[in-house]
Amino acid sequence: MLETRSLLTGSFELIKKKNVLAFFFSILFSIGMTLFLSDPSFTKIQNSVLFLLFLAISLWVTEAIPPFSVSILIVGFLVLVMGKSEAHDAIQYLQTWSDSVIWLFLGGFFLAEAMKKTKLDLMLLKAVLPKFGNNPVHVLWGLMLVTALMSMLMSNTATTAMMIATISPLFTRLNKESNLAKALLLGIPAAASVGGIGTIIGSAPNAIAVGALEKLGYPISFLEWMIAGTPLALVLLLIFWYVLVKKYHIKQEDNLNFDFLAQAPSAHTNRVESLHKAIVLIILAITLFCWLTSKWIGIPVAAASGIPIVGLTMLGVLDAKDIRQLPWDTLMLVAGGLALGLAIEEQQIATHFVEKISHIQLTFMCLLFVFAFITVILSNFMSNTAATTILIPMGVSLLTMVGGDVNPMVLPLVIGLSASCALFLPVSTPPNAIAFSTGLIQQSEFRLGGVVIGLLGPILSIAWILVVIHFF
Repeated sequence: MLETRSLLTGSFELIKKKNVLAFFFSILFSIGMTLFLSDPSFTKIQNSVLFLLFLAISLWVTEAIPPFSVSILIVGFLVLVMGKSEAHDAIQYLQTWSDSVIWLFLGGFFLAEAMKKTKLDLMLLKAVLPKFGNNPVHVLWGLMLVTALMSMLMSNTATTAMMIATISPLFTRLNKESNLAKALLLGIPAAASVGGIGTIIGSAPNAIAVGALEKLGYPISFLEWMIAGTPLALVLLLIFWYVLVKKYHIKQEDNLNFDFLAQAPSAHTNRVESLHKAIVLIILAITLFCWLTSKWIGIPVAAASGIPIVGLTMLGVLDAKDIRQLPWDTLMLVAGGLALGLAIEEQQIATHFVEKISHIQLTFMCLLFVFAFITVILSNFMSNTAATTILIPMGVSLLTMVGGDVNPMVLPLVIGLSASCALFLPVSTPPNAIAFSTGLIQQSEFRLGGVVIGLLGPILSIAWILVVIHFF
């Protein structure tokens, strides 16, 4: 017991020491990059924002502190440096905490938590999955499709955790080296990440892209994003399912069934639980209707998000304990990312460096491909929200270098969609990490999804956005 405690203490001290060293390295790196890239024409505030940009990048990459802590640091730093004067007003950076994108996400979180608490998500899985039969090829597709659809409304991480936990009895019936088990553990997290492309609330990078476009004067409705994201998500899902079937030679296997779903113990459903389920379904339907038709009925998407926030708490479906369990860290991350993007734009940091390389001749298509693949590469090693936050302001500024009549909406949309295509490592996404933690799959096996989705995702994103942008 003492040896175990000593080992845990030693590990904690090692991690703590590593994080402290990484933090100080990030500070020194940021100072060095600021001194190297600073221009004599820069003001003190511009230098401070440049330093903050590199500090945020370093902390996100090294993970010296949690990603949401970096976002709090961003907002605090900007308020401290800017203050309030005739030239600068730090209030705008605090207001990112109440940005319309934040309210949209919060409404989605309330719906997801209510579905989880009332077990509607599990009921959906149990109702739908048997309909795909016993053929492993169809079962794999069914699980991936259900995961993708659920991740459009729920957290990708929560969806993956629920799906893997629910079908875990299936893994015990399969051989540890079963190809189907490996295909499922690769397909489910990939479906959760790719499925998140489908809606604004499906993934944080989507919200960052929407927020950036709104500030540029190009607001995108919930339905418009679905037109851009959902078909792309389904095509990528279908391609990766086909790749998994061929790679792991998935064929008909005997005794593959889902009787454990029916045998799973379930508590007696009383009238209150039934009522709560009905309330969640009604509120979900009303909210989705308002989100999808916001442009026609005149209710802003952010305002419609108040329906689940008020309704689910007022009618007793969610209580204070449930609200404390919401992923507030994700909201902090998004708010900090919006604040950093706003500061970079306001202080014209990206514009300055764009002018420095203005002699480089870039076509619009070249710019799209460069930023799409850089987004995927960075998102494999750092938060995809952070990568989107950094790259969108830079990309928008670079559009001034491109000649001809280009639609400024295309590049932010491509970056936002490409950010969900990073699946190369177990640590690239939380869903990957959950699948890896089962111990049934090797780290090297994630490369399949990383290469297939990482290469095809950006290419298909560019092609599809160029087609549908004319309907926006």
